[in-house]
Amino acid sequence: MPNRLASETSPYLLQHADNPVDWYPWGDEAVALARKHDRPILLSIGYSACHWCHVMERESFEDPATARLMNEAFVNIKVDREERPDIDSIYMSAVQALTGHGGWPLTAFLTPEGVPFYGGTYFPPEPRHGMPSFRQVLTGVSEAYRNRRDEVARAGVQLTGALKRSTTEAHPPIGSEGTSGRRLIEHAVGAAGRGFDAANGGFGGAPKFPQPVFLDFLLRTGGPQSHGVSMAVHTLTRMAAGGIRDHAGGGFHRYSVDARWLVPHFEKMLYDNALIARALTRAHLLGATHLGPVAQETLDHVLEDLTSPEGAFHSARDADSEGEDGAHEEGAFYLWTPAQIQKLLGPDEARLLSRVYDVSDAGNFEGRNILHLPHDLDAVARQEGIARDELGRMLGESLATLKAHRAARPEPLRDEKILTSWNGLAIRALAEAGPALVRPDYTRAAERAASFLLDTVRRDGRLFRVLAAGRVHIEGFLEDYGALGNACLSLYEATLDPRWLSETTWLADQTIARFWSPEGRLFHDTDADADPLVLRPRDIMDNATPSGNSLAAELLARSAVLTGSAEHAEVADAVVDRERGAMERYPAGMGRLLTVALLRETPHVEVTVVGDSERVADMLLGAHRCPLPNRTIAGGDPEDPAVAALPAMEGRLASAGSAFVCVGSTCYEPADSHGQLDAALRRAQSVILEP
Repeated sequence: MPNRLASETSPYLLQHADNPVDWYPWGDEAVALARKHDRPILLSIGYSACHWCHVMERESFEDPATARLMNEAFVNIKVDREERPDIDSIYMSAVQALTGHGGWPLTAFLTPEGVPFYGGTYFPPEPRHGMPSFRQVLTGVSEAYRNRRDEVARAGVQLTGALKRSTTEAHPPIGSEGTSGRRLIEHAVGAAGRGFDAANGGFGGAPKFPQPVFLDFLLRTGGPQSHGVSMAVHTLTRMAAGGIRDHAGGGFHRYSVDARWLVPHFEKMLYDNALIARALTRAHLLGATHLGPVAQETLDHVLEDLTSPEGAFHSARDADSEGEDGAHEEGAFYLWTPAQIQKLLGPDEARLLSRVYDVSDAGNFEGRNILHLPHDLDAVARQEGIARDELGRMLGESLATLKAHRAARPEPLRDEKILTSWNGLAIRALAEAGPALVRPDYTRAAERAASFLLDTVRRDGRLFRVLAAGRVHIEGFLEDYGALGNACLSLYEATLDPRWLSETTWLADQTIARFWSPEGRLFHDTDADADPLVLRPRDIMDNATPSGNSLAAELLARSAVLTGSAEHAEVADAVVDRERGAMERYPAGMGRLLTVALLRETPHVEVTVVGDSERVADMLLGAHRCPLPNRTIAGGDPEDPAVAALPAMEGRLASAGSAFVCVGSTCYEPADSHGQLDAALRRAQSVILEP
């Protein structure tokens, strides 16, 4: 018989609806039951595309004996971390403080008041590699709660106190010089260089994560030959060659278990592909033109595989799917044998593809093959006696054949819930790639998604986070407002449509009204009127996605330049100033806020395009194709009141058909043609970017 999760909309919760565990969703009913019977809460947090979440479900939550232990001793609550990042943030921090590490599935034990006192991540069904079995953990925690209550209460109070302090106290700087101005940026680039893998790209060893938020920061720290940009471009190039990229179908998997980007965890997340595509687009503009097609392939994958009928974007594809023997296997959908390829392609095409993508009888993953590019394609073309363009055409046709065949395989589960913040990241990537890559279809897709979201998840003057199974629920978090606000601002810059200017201003104002604490001079992740938790969460570090704190600061910093809002500028500056110590200590986890610091502390380029003629549209396209790290595009129809009110439009209302480029307080001569604008932008670039 299904448990209480059967009435939920989250695919992750629904995956557990037939467990013999008496699961509850997070809510008052479960908490009241725990208090009534004085039972501890077993909180299990995961997400639908999480491989080890599936493993623990099969091993433990589907096991009747384990479920009996859980049901007798605990009130069991299941949470989708993607729907409730606030709950995940609190209890992930608790488990990390207790154990020194974190991850999913997250297993936390709480008092009926929600105070954490013990936890971990994955627990095996039997003792293994020094880890206790899950049943041993259940028995031990239950015994401690019954017989050592004072010890449990003391541990919970100490842990919660430490967590509360960590959400409000600023990190002190390491040294007075390291946190001022440009030195902060230079320090972050230097720290990245010390951990950089010069052979494979990326930072550190295995497992290796793409870190697109930090890569985006590095891509803004100088010209094409600068150290930060070079590290980012090399990393993106090696990722594009590795198995972390789906060469047959497009897009990127979650992360690589090795240092070479070869063997991924095979889940595909909307946020990864949005953030990676945005970094690839910027690298392309900086001269790494081989990455432009990879950016398009990635965004094409999002449009093809993750777009809902209404135009918004689904969340993820699972890592696991049904293999040839009927069992669920990680990566089964993406793997190939030589025999399969030979059957699908002619002998010459099969030989060439197998050579280029390293397909062998031995395989590189459990006897099968992950497609990747171990060799330079120019060298392969020379050795094969084929023109480079012809080689690309032949491989493209062969990969299309593989993709078509693969479509008949059992697909990994697609998590079709729509999350506001993740959609904001995807909309922004498309809005910025549209003019940069000359793909107007991307801009149209971004506008369609943004229109649908604002019409659907905005109700009674506030955003909601989740749209699933036709139901809008869970009030939006700071990251939802910040991500969607930045997306609307990028849409305004791509189209000069005043609607997106108005939406940007509304979302920026809401971030301050709902999440800013004037007394503490900080943002919280939850609305001031949200249902209370054991503490009000506040996470300043980027994880797989940018933190809500940094997204809000970025939105306000960008909005301040565009609209002249003194309040937006003051709050953005306050966030940067408060977190200088954290940016100095943990630069790899503060990439987006480092980008905001760079925006606030380096010369700013303002491009104003006035009018609505075809010539103006051409100049707008040109404005987007110059890789300035700190640039705002303003303008549009001077007859529109919202546009006319922009500071950049002052004195320019009668100059329809012109474009203006200003660096700081210095403005160049008006440009009346694409060529003149291009020359002005190159001049600005020479001032801003290092040689």
